[in-house]
Amino acid sequence: MTQIIRGVLNFQKKIFEAKESLFKKLAEGQFPLALFITCSDSRINPDLLAQTQPGELFVIRNAGNLVPKYEVGPGGEAATIEYALRQLHIRDIIICGHSKCGAMHGLLNLDKLETLPTVAGWLQNARDILGKLPPKGKLDEEELLNLTIQQNVLLQMENLRSHPAVADGIKSRTLRIHGWVYHFEKGKVDRYDPLKGKFVGLDDKTIRPTIVEHAEKLNRQRSEFETHI
Repeated sequence: MTQIIRGVLNFQKKIFEAKESLFKKLAEGQFPLALFITCSDSRINPDLLAQTQPGELFVIRNAGNLVPKYEVGPGGEAATIEYALRQLHIRDIIICGHSKCGAMHGLLNLDKLETLPTVAGWLQNARDILGKLPPKGKLDEEELLNLTIQQNVLLQMENLRSHPAVADGIKSRTLRIHGWVYHFEKGKVDRYDPLKGKFVGLDDKTIRPTIVEHAEKLNRQRSEFETHI
């Protein structure tokens, strides 16, 4: 706890002063570039990974980067998705799984979660993956875990589509859903390529076409906001 308190004090004395103008601007409103859905794992830092500043990512974090289907009922994930799309007009959603995921390891070993009943219940939102995996023994443990992590990202992308705000965005072609897997120990990110039907490395070719689009959307949102204040 001492380290955390020292970090806060250092932020107040050094970091905030250097970024004070940014935080004052953020007090007028937020215009995130994307909704970033990822795991609660302490090894994952969305802003560090994406090199984004405060105000640029709207984030959902939970064990296993899961998105319950809309039919499950109201919840934190559903409320945040709805707010992100209907109120903040976000046009990109990234579901980012990661290597060495403890939640996905738990999914593969549900019989060992007797002392974690809430975790076991939460992982039901990913259980459909199990029927798509090869029998245990066909792949080694690491290969099976990596495949499970990828399949989970794809399943959660599908679950997202059950949310009305997401379905509306897809229908109007104003929303894009991206599936990523972050290999934190390598500093690498794989993205799901629907045309190839597999995960491929994230590279410059992936982002160049979208840079101008993001800038134009952000400028439009800011202009709309300024006309209402």
